[in-house]
Amino acid sequence: MTHGPVHERPPTLPRQLARTRRFTLGAPARPTISADGRTVLFLRSRSGDDPVSCLWTLDTGSGEEHLLADPAALGVDESDLPDAERVRRERARVLTGGITAYATDTAGRLAAFALGGTLWLADTGTREVRPVPTGGGVYDPRPDPTGRRIAYVRAGALRVVEADGTGDRALAEPEHPEVGYGVAEHVAAESMHRSRAHWWSPDGTRLLVARVDERPLRRLHLADPSDPASPPRTIRYPLAGTANADVSLLLLGIDGSRTDVPRDGAASEYLTAAGWDGHGPFAAVQSRDQRTVRTLAIDPADGSTQVLAERHDEHWVELVPGLPVRTASGRLIDAADIGDTRHLTVDGRPVTPPGRQLHAVLGVDGDEVLLTASEEPVESHLWVWSPATGALPLSDEAGAHTGVRRAGTLVHTARTPGTPGPVTTVRRDGHPALTIASRAQTPVLTARPELLRLGPRELRAALFLPAGHRPADGPLPVLLDPYGGPAGTKVSAGGGWPDLVSQWFADQGYAVLVVDGRGTPGRGPRWEKSVFADVATPALDDQVEALHEAAGARPGLLDLDRVGIRGWSYGGFLAALAVLRRPDVFHAAVAGAAPTDHRLYDTHWKERFLGHPDEHPDRYDACSLLPDAPGLRRPLLLIHGLADDNVLPAHTLRLSAALLAAGRPHEVLPLGGTAHSPSDETVSENLLHHQLDFLKRSLKRA
Repeated sequence: MTHGPVHERPPTLPRQLARTRRFTLGAPARPTISADGRTVLFLRSRSGDDPVSCLWTLDTGSGEEHLLADPAALGVDESDLPDAERVRRERARVLTGGITAYATDTAGRLAAFALGGTLWLADTGTREVRPVPTGGGVYDPRPDPTGRRIAYVRAGALRVVEADGTGDRALAEPEHPEVGYGVAEHVAAESMHRSRAHWWSPDGTRLLVARVDERPLRRLHLADPSDPASPPRTIRYPLAGTANADVSLLLLGIDGSRTDVPRDGAASEYLTAAGWDGHGPFAAVQSRDQRTVRTLAIDPADGSTQVLAERHDEHWVELVPGLPVRTASGRLIDAADIGDTRHLTVDGRPVTPPGRQLHAVLGVDGDEVLLTASEEPVESHLWVWSPATGALPLSDEAGAHTGVRRAGTLVHTARTPGTPGPVTTVRRDGHPALTIASRAQTPVLTARPELLRLGPRELRAALFLPAGHRPADGPLPVLLDPYGGPAGTKVSAGGGWPDLVSQWFADQGYAVLVVDGRGTPGRGPRWEKSVFADVATPALDDQVEALHEAAGARPGLLDLDRVGIRGWSYGGFLAALAVLRRPDVFHAAVAGAAPTDHRLYDTHWKERFLGHPDEHPDRYDACSLLPDAPGLRRPLLLIHGLADDNVLPAHTLRLSAALLAAGRPHEVLPLGGTAHSPSDETVSENLLHHQLDFLKRSLKRA
């Protein structure tokens, strides 16, 4: 018998999303430019479904790429990884993701990374890659600016080793198992844009280091019911209204010297940023109520501090990624909310115009500042500011733009309409533009959003319709697919994987509407802070208003008698809120990893919007879903990963218990061994199909 060739069926979008990790595999990431602008380092896996990320270099003159470090060729032993909770998340990434982070010296000649708990060094000139014997358990290795030695964390101790592998020693060792040096605490990493906790001096002889004492934190226990033989995992977590970790700063010398940096912990409970530049060490601290942020200069001789700048806000001071920072000439770069604009400031003076919202500062090179900002919230553009020219645009095409810039070389990543994924271009003065090849897969479908402005508030929205839909086909059931909260937007001129998911649901026969309402970033301080004291009502009202405005703008297209809503994290909260409080509008909801009781979330994030729960219990009660449970009369599917240590599984379990106590039918889908974002391919793929099946059943009944 003769058999023809076996052809594998084309993957569906849910499978492709899971296999490609939302199309991030194979795409260049985390670029770094050498001091002379001639070399770009970046991470990229070998293909669009290869989960192991490698370290590459690009010669900006010749355009040649070189594979610098391939984990598969390094013979990594993963058995030596540390088990401490403070490095658990990085450990999980190392096991599955290859090289997920790296750091270089100032020249960009020496790159350091941790793989399988081992410290590795890569020389970008000779392309030599070698392990450094340290005893294992290495976390966050960083070469000093001169490239002579590497600082790293092991078992809570901040250690230093010479680049030749000699002289490995601890500069600070923990006094208790719940004390650590050089590792960012939970709220810093999750809510403050600060993932670092040790910073080298420019001459490589000293470090500014954060000491984190987690003993004041509440002890929580996470068990996996699918594996009853495993003991519960104990974590320290700063629940809203409870104690934070005690974070302090100190100066450590490679000669063993130690100088404490005094600060008023009661008045400045949070360390939001820090660094060490040519003008000395500095730090930014924030009060517990988040209404005051001070930038401090630190005297390297005795650790004393001087206030460089102070910001206040009646609601909260928004922390902008990359700030504060100083230029080579010592100008302090920061942000200020003036009227309805978030400005870039230089020594306290706004240097960007009204209406152009600052998003982030990406870096400083000499006296030039690279930033992202935009007048239109569905876009994000690259700008460079310098004292000589002011702010100049580096991007103009609609979409989302980001990048790094140094020594006349710009690495520009753009996600624009009509492209299947981001495109990374390298531009160096006097040389032709180069493209860093992306090996990411091309999506099996194309998103076709119609960008809208709806209602008096001009709510930014995107409408997705089934492929080939015609007006004569009749009205479509509606699915709202928001995030809708302060952490991010979903409506973008540049698209992305969320658009693909919305389009996939649309192609199953829905009109999918995505809306960024009040509280979402990018539209100015007043818009963002309109959810102060109430993270529920304005956001839900905007979803309802957008739905009705879209129906009015497209007569006969949207079937308002069959309206579903789905979301994850804050979007899950919004979905459950919709069917509980507006069953007259919403007929079914899928709520994934929803924070149902805001007292169970962390201090810095939740108190920013609702204040301290002891002072404002009414705000927490008004935004809780638990009191609304007896009123449920629409189908509700609750989904939660049982290993979620961001939004704890207790959120969904407590809402389910309240619904059951009130005799209200609902469905619960527990995901064993799953964290806040499902990573297992089978779970990720089938989760979308399960939601679709639930919506079909529920809206058919409606």
